[in-house]
Amino acid sequence: MNPVHKKFSRRARVATGGAVLAVVALAGFGAVSANASAPAATPATATSANAPARATTTSTHLTIDAATKAAQAALDAAEKENQRVTVAVVDRNGNTVVTLRGDGAGPQSYESAERKAFTAVSWNAATSQLAERLEQAPNLKDIPGTLFLAGGVPVTAGNAPIAGIGVAGAPSGALDEKFAQAGANSVAR
Repeated sequence: MNPVHKKFSRRARVATGGAVLAVVALAGFGAVSANASAPAATPATATSANAPARATTTSTHLTIDAATKAAQAALDAAEKENQRVTVAVVDRNGNTVVTLRGDGAGPQSYESAERKAFTAVSWNAATSQLAERLEQAPNLKDIPGTLFLAGGVPVTAGNAPIAGIGVAGAPSGALDEKFAQAGANSVAR
């Protein structure tokens, strides 16, 4: 047996061990408590960077009221001719602003109207004109989100496209485009 153990009774060794554990535990708790009460290190605060005017651009978009008016005008023109269509208006970036699905419009008309509107604003041209360009550049149709069928027209401000109106569901692209043009014309009024 260890000579140290001979000098202390079993009871003394247990008491001493318990005291050592208590000191270690209190020291640990004190360190945690001191750490918790110390002010936390503040992270570096991010500030916004102020971009100079030469590094920015301003884009013109239709208001939601103008987009809704255009969509309703296109839908009204179609309904006057007993056509069941869907009308979509997209902004300059191709994001859908308004979609109106007329009573009885086919399920395919929703996506077709959006894609026609997107195509018209992307090329700043009526989709009937763009469909003719496919003869010279057939790979245009492979661009995602586009649809080169008549029925989409751009809306411009200062000759720059700011929106596209697409109509789908009439029996011909010529009718779809006629209704889309009625929507675009309503913005000018």
